[in-house]
Amino acid sequence: MGFKGDLLVCTSLECETREEMLTSMELAKKEGADIVELCVGSLSFSHISEVEHLFNQRNLPSIVSFGCTKQRRRHSVTETAWLQILKRAVAMGVEFVEINHEVRAWEIINELKRQLSNTKVIISNYVNTGNFTTEKLGDLIVEMQSTNADVIKLVINVDYITDVAPIFHMLAHCQLGMGVIGMQVPLIARAVGERGLISQLLGPKYGAFIVSGSLNGKSEPGLPPLVSIKQIYKLHYMDSDTKIFGVVSNPVAHSKGPLLHNSAFRHTGYNGIYVPLLVDDINEFFRVYSANDFAGFSVGIPHKENAVSCCDEVDPLALSIGAVNTIIRRPTDGLLIGYNTDCEACITAIEDALTEHYNVNGHQSKASPIAGRLFVLIGAGGAGRAMAFGAKSRGARVVIFNRNFVRAKALAEAVSGEALPYECLNEFGPEKGMILANSSAVGMEPNTDQTPVCKAALKSYELVFDAVYTPRKTRLMQEAAEVGSIVVSGVEMFIRQALGQFKLFTDGLAPEEFMRKVVLEQF
Repeated sequence: MGFKGDLLVCTSLECETREEMLTSMELAKKEGADIVELCVGSLSFSHISEVEHLFNQRNLPSIVSFGCTKQRRRHSVTETAWLQILKRAVAMGVEFVEINHEVRAWEIINELKRQLSNTKVIISNYVNTGNFTTEKLGDLIVEMQSTNADVIKLVINVDYITDVAPIFHMLAHCQLGMGVIGMQVPLIARAVGERGLISQLLGPKYGAFIVSGSLNGKSEPGLPPLVSIKQIYKLHYMDSDTKIFGVVSNPVAHSKGPLLHNSAFRHTGYNGIYVPLLVDDINEFFRVYSANDFAGFSVGIPHKENAVSCCDEVDPLALSIGAVNTIIRRPTDGLLIGYNTDCEACITAIEDALTEHYNVNGHQSKASPIAGRLFVLIGAGGAGRAMAFGAKSRGARVVIFNRNFVRAKALAEAVSGEALPYECLNEFGPEKGMILANSSAVGMEPNTDQTPVCKAALKSYELVFDAVYTPRKTRLMQEAAEVGSIVVSGVEMFIRQALGQFKLFTDGLAPEEFMRKVVLEQF
């Protein structure tokens, strides 16, 4: 089996019985796996013949390993039995066997290679520290390469998304030839943990020939679901010229951006990929990932305000709002340019809903339907700032509620509005026909039972908007509809701000009808 052909998608199988292992292998094949790791250490068996039957009955190329999570380790395999199983795997032509670098690797590898077989030997190492550098990884790879293994595998525990950068460097370096030996070294690399997800999603760009995914949609930190690798991210089409886009947020798992933007990239033929980026320190993120290939970003909670200072230039609207939700790296000079597409997305969604409700029949009034109304805003973060400035620009009277009253007051002063204590929100109702806009994360998955405003208080609002779009129908939306309010889902804002972002990502290219269809069908 070569290393320069199509990308191989792998998943690890940890099962107690041979039957469970074969059933899981069949499921892995259906979900798009090209190869599976058979974690023999998780199996309960009384005789090696049971393992041989597993090798004979496999329906996918396989890697035989003894690694498995502590929770799934069924029994302790002696070194003698372990070596015997490896020898049988080689004799039976299993595609790969994996050996830990900590054992007698050189001696065992050479003993296995004395057998006439096409089996390739992987030597693996688990790096359980965040204190590593590109140089240290390079030294480790050269040391592992000296064992005469065919493939090197590194599983690295990372604390921050910036820790993944050295992995990309080594992937690219290994494909070009490195170290004192000066030969190509096929490298499998995976960063463990939620912040390591991009090691798999972006690995093929830097030369990875195997990426790993989780089986059956199970959430495993650092691993994308198998089905998403081929259906959403389509990693098989990635090459060294692929431009990287993503959503910089914390949390980020809820984002539907990858589903929408990647579909739009494929639809338009644009060579780009959009990935979730779990970022703790946005300034450090942009310092580390400074290459032009990191071409554009959506900015989410809680980074929208801090993103302003990360940019070399900021669009006047975003600058006045004090929040950026889109950043483009200008290809001519590499400078970061900040924009805000939240503002118009939210306000136009509300305006269109009011216009449709009053059945204007195409007549465009010069005044916004928001003008003169009391616009009650929940939240004073980046999205809240965009809504507040948008409402002000349309002539609304803005009232802001936020758990941090100091932030609410500062935003209210910026838009000539009023800030009130968060505790007074349910009792607030000076007039009928108000507009309520929730920019907070209250009600977002997984906390779908929560709502920022009690149902009784919603009767004072003619229209209720919720920026939360996961779930599509939040509790706030449901209860607002029940009391007769016009409801505008965060999905509508998401579509509109995403259209604005995609135009910036692709210099004007945006298939609006297609993107709207994707969202409405999939969300």
